[in-house]
Amino acid sequence: MTFKNKVQELLDAALAEKQELFLIEMTISPDNKIMVILDGDHGVNLQDCIDVSRAIEHNLDRDEYDFGLEVASAGATSPLKLLRQYNKNIGRKVKLVTLDQEKYEATIAEVRDASIVLQWKAREAKAVGKGKVTVEKEAVIPFENIKEASIIISF
Repeated sequence: MTFKNKVQELLDAALAEKQELFLIEMTISPDNKIMVILDGDHGVNLQDCIDVSRAIEHNLDRDEYDFGLEVASAGATSPLKLLRQYNKNIGRKVKLVTLDQEKYEATIAEVRDASIVLQWKAREAKAVGKGKVTVEKEAVIPFENIKEASIIISF
């Protein structure tokens, strides 16, 4: 079994014990530096990172492998990559760019099997007379058309 396969097996076992956590990314550099990025349905706390780190580190033999290990949570402004991340952020504002370079700042209203529904308010000119009126807008964006998306943090 390769080093990467062993690490992946240990990581899968640790995540199986914590169903609310999920893997965003795992990389292993040529010098065996392991980087694990996690997210969770209700966020990731320090203890979650410690538990996953221990599950990996305590089951690898330092005499057999020389490695470094870092387990971290996806940052608040990290790009959304997985369907599960969109689901956990329903109702929050997102900044999204499509492959066609269309840009949106809107609320995630719904997540479907192959797309997300964004909603926002916009000011548009009245059909009759002067002035503007606020209108509700909606866009359905297929996942394969999303170039990048990240949550907008507001204070």
